[in-house]
Amino acid sequence: MIAHRVLKTVRLTEKASKQSAELGQYTFEVYPDANKHQIAQAVEETFKVTVRRVNVQNYRGKNKRSRNGQPSQTSDYKKAIVTLKAGDKIELV
Repeated sequence: MIAHRVLKTVRLTEKASKQSAELGQYTFEVYPDANKHQIAQAVEETFKVTVRRVNVQNYRGKNKRSRNGQPSQTSDYKKAIVTLKAGDKIELV
């Protein structure tokens, strides 16, 4: 299992920043075919931390309209919220 085939990006939002500071939870955008075990293993290998729990959410793309009225749709994506062992941290910036 290769970590860059599981993890896409780290989601840096206000909610994700608050969760990381208070609860030790980090949010990642992952590939749609990744499961919880693969996500946990990829985070542990990449950041050298211990993962306690992984929650996964699938999002469908939103319907949009272009300037000339043509309908389109944004991409579907999968989001993983990873809870780390107490005391572990990931330095994002």
